[in-house]
Amino acid sequence: MKHNIISVSGGKDSTALLLLAIERQPENLQAVFADTGHEHAQTYEYIEYLKDKVFPIRTVKADFSVDIARKREFVATKWREQGVPEEKVLRALAALVPTGNPFLDLCIWKGRFPSTRARFCSEELKRNPIVEQVQMPLLEQGDTIWSWQGVRADESLSRRDLPELELVGAEPGAGELWNYRPILTWTAEDCFAMHRKHGIKHNPLYEQGMGRVGCMPCIHARKDELLAIAQRFPAEIDRVAQWESIVKDASKCGTSTLLNASIKGLSNEEAEEANNIHAMVQWSKTSRGRTNFDLFRGDDIEPGASCSSIYGLCE
Repeated sequence: MKHNIISVSGGKDSTALLLLAIERQPENLQAVFADTGHEHAQTYEYIEYLKDKVFPIRTVKADFSVDIARKREFVATKWREQGVPEEKVLRALAALVPTGNPFLDLCIWKGRFPSTRARFCSEELKRNPIVEQVQMPLLEQGDTIWSWQGVRADESLSRRDLPELELVGAEPGAGELWNYRPILTWTAEDCFAMHRKHGIKHNPLYEQGMGRVGCMPCIHARKDELLAIAQRFPAEIDRVAQWESIVKDASKCGTSTLLNASIKGLSNEEAEEANNIHAMVQWSKTSRGRTNFDLFRGDDIEPGASCSSIYGLCE
């Protein structure tokens, strides 16, 4: 039996992909949302909107409680054997408690946040839960899966040469897993056009300065995007600051910040100084040379105020 499984994030690409799949009506179509726990409330609301207006969407979540328990045991024994100060051991043990939030628990377990060089978030929070909870049970019973992916070639160099259809794996006695990328040659405008064609609203965050609507903020956040988040959604910045404090306590090195050295244009030395989310927000308000504070960039924006879309959605 063949199954067609679509990963839906609430973004423009995956929503357009879902609409395309509905047009084509493949057999055994499923839509899955991997909840990272680091999404904006408006994205969660948009997923509910899609469930109601477009297609049923199953939600899956990663669980790191077992990993955190193993880390606690390691800290309680090995750290002490290694001579780690008792104060640091006790802080780590107090922080190594599952919260039920996948993103935060992943970082507590790792003792650090993901980065552009160690981007373990996508695999741990999105790919693995879908593979383990949705795909593997089907593959183990011998079924074939086409995993529909909302990937576009113009998003990055690494995606430019991806094939439209790719066999990922086939084990004896199990089914085949294929990656299918039908919107590979599409543009962002093509995706929004698909929304309009079906009368489906796009995620409202695209009209509020967001280039992406996954994790907020994402480790790949642009400088202007970080500024827009701080101005429009200051509670998200405060939440990250709280998470930084927790993950810092769980870290052996005693430091951890979500955006450390992850934003283009910031040197390692500057990133070391800007070692928390609030410092990075201050940096996002600067202009030339990354040192001059720009009064206009620093102006606050009232939530729900003017539209500021990088995709021209305000016109």
